[in-house]
Amino acid sequence: MMVDNTINVNEKSKFSSLDVHSEFIANTYKLSRVGVKGIKKQAAINRFGTVHTLTMSIDVSVDLPEYLKGSHMSRNAEVLAEIVDSSLKKPVYSLEDMAAKISLQLLKKHEYAKHAEVSIHADFFMNRGMKTEKESLEYYILHATSTSIRSEDRIKTSKKIGVEVLGMSACPCAMETCRDFFIKDRPEISSYLTNIPVITHNQRNRVNLFIEVPDNFSINAEDLIDLVEDSFSTPTYNILKRDDEGKVVMNAHKNPKFVEDVVRDILARVSEKYKSLPDYIQITVKSESEESIHKYNAFAEKITTLGDLKKENMYKQ
Repeated sequence: MMVDNTINVNEKSKFSSLDVHSEFIANTYKLSRVGVKGIKKQAAINRFGTVHTLTMSIDVSVDLPEYLKGSHMSRNAEVLAEIVDSSLKKPVYSLEDMAAKISLQLLKKHEYAKHAEVSIHADFFMNRGMKTEKESLEYYILHATSTSIRSEDRIKTSKKIGVEVLGMSACPCAMETCRDFFIKDRPEISSYLTNIPVITHNQRNRVNLFIEVPDNFSINAEDLIDLVEDSFSTPTYNILKRDDEGKVVMNAHKNPKFVEDVVRDILARVSEKYKSLPDYIQITVKSESEESIHKYNAFAEKITTLGDLKKENMYKQ
């Protein structure tokens, strides 16, 4: 699909005087992104025969060439109505597929643009609990992004799926420091304390995980949530009776982790679970610990490809 960007500024008289957005201007600048943010929508996703109705917030944008005064914002709303609203009658397969359709359609509507971006954030709930009879709907956030780029006679579209998950981590450094304090006070119990967890400070840990999704491949958000929760010191739950609270705390202290450990454990699980994906697939993991004894948060992050993760795994062997 070729777009002729050669514009004669004297031709603007052929446009309606009310079409200010299409007014040609000279000696100005290209803009990387122009669009709308925070559009609230509901969408229906049909995964393996189960329909999920999701409440979403959507951001969309396109680039704007230097010769146009403004972008046609109403076209963005039209695209979302065509694709998102229609899903309530005919559910789509995934959020990332929906994002890809939106970014592609944005370039078709904005014929002057070469680059379109879509970002979707959706509320999501899953049954979780220490015990089946004490399960509750736990809250997560699903992310889906897509980018479409027009190049000569073709449009290339990429898409990603992501999750945001809350869990708990226990500090291994403070634990060992407290262990040393105990041993100094009571040397006779040193052999006993060596192999058991002791007190430490805890953090609420927030993880964002994104994985690029190639064509003709599906990644389940539920699998990503499971993978992240397995990488915390322990998952957390809305409903906990007294003995369950104790078990969560004990589980966390038996499995102390730095924020760096959480990211590395997620990377290890991702590289194993999705090793059949192409090497170019991009992976982003960020873990942020809301510190309990500091007035700041700690975080760790890795942006990589599956191929680079495989190389790092080879070096370890």
